[in-house]
Amino acid sequence: MTDHDGAGAVRPLTLDWVGRQLNAGERIVGTEALHGGITAEMRRLTVAAPDGGVRHLVLRTFVEPSFVDPAEEMLNREADALALLAGTGVTAPGPVAVDPTAAHCEYPSLLMTHLVGRTVLEDGGLEARVPVLARQLVAIHAVRPAERPREYQAWATADEIVPVPGADAAVWSAAIDVIRKPAPPYEGRFLHRDFHPGNVLFEVERAGPVGSEALSGLVSSAPSAPTHPVGPRVTGVVDWVQNSWGPADLDVAHCSTNLALLHGPAWGLRFAEAYEEAGGVLASAASERLYWRLLDALAFAGGVRWVARPWREAGRAELTTRAVEGRLNAYVTALMEALG
Repeated sequence: MTDHDGAGAVRPLTLDWVGRQLNAGERIVGTEALHGGITAEMRRLTVAAPDGGVRHLVLRTFVEPSFVDPAEEMLNREADALALLAGTGVTAPGPVAVDPTAAHCEYPSLLMTHLVGRTVLEDGGLEARVPVLARQLVAIHAVRPAERPREYQAWATADEIVPVPGADAAVWSAAIDVIRKPAPPYEGRFLHRDFHPGNVLFEVERAGPVGSEALSGLVSSAPSAPTHPVGPRVTGVVDWVQNSWGPADLDVAHCSTNLALLHGPAWGLRFAEAYEEAGGVLASAASERLYWRLLDALAFAGGVRWVARPWREAGRAELTTRAVEGRLNAYVTALMEALG
């Protein structure tokens, strides 16, 4: 078996479990660690069939102690979402098998199909990608599950927010007061809850070889072949662990924050416009839009270093913790000016 990266080696019990999920005569011939995630180990598995055919699977494994305990709920939730999406127009990995309590593996694990495509985090071509991202999110919000997933969870409360270094104290104090109020009423939708460019795979126009290819949403170092200009097209959406029921505004807010930190505050503001242009419906009152936008943006304050690290690994070396903190401060200020 080829391990293209020492970190790609699959643990023995897990390897045996995966082997039992394969078709007769198939065997695992290669493993590769996928980089770009924060909460779990991700690996691409190369599977060879007796007739010489090859396919790929993706293995998610929770090993960090803080995620092992909630892994059962998280992996079952993702597996359920992947099964649901198989009957919709939203392309996502297919669930193959799940061991949410580590009954068979060393750690809680989910095995799923592999999607082609790559994540795109660079500034170039962003103007064309933003409307495509918006249309994809509108499609996700159109999914109507027979059983609602859990209600959304806020990722920070007003009392937990600590302004980033160099933040405008008055602006942040006013912003924190906004989310201290009760949540506005909303019409519920099926949410991805972690929708952002790092979880969307694209087939994108390129003039030559691509420097990194995404494998189920996480980055590998293998180059892809040149393609002809066709414009950005989504090939799939990954990482459904946090899927929830809640306001469309919250998914829009999360993607907006990520765009603001990756590309600048103006792009965070632009995404909401693109979502409505694509047919999406947001809260009618500016005060309600501001609440959801800030509820997400302010939650990033304590975790900028964790968010920025995979971006740098993907080639955005300029996105240091300090630089991203500066963009977060500028984005919060822009939201208060635009909607406050």
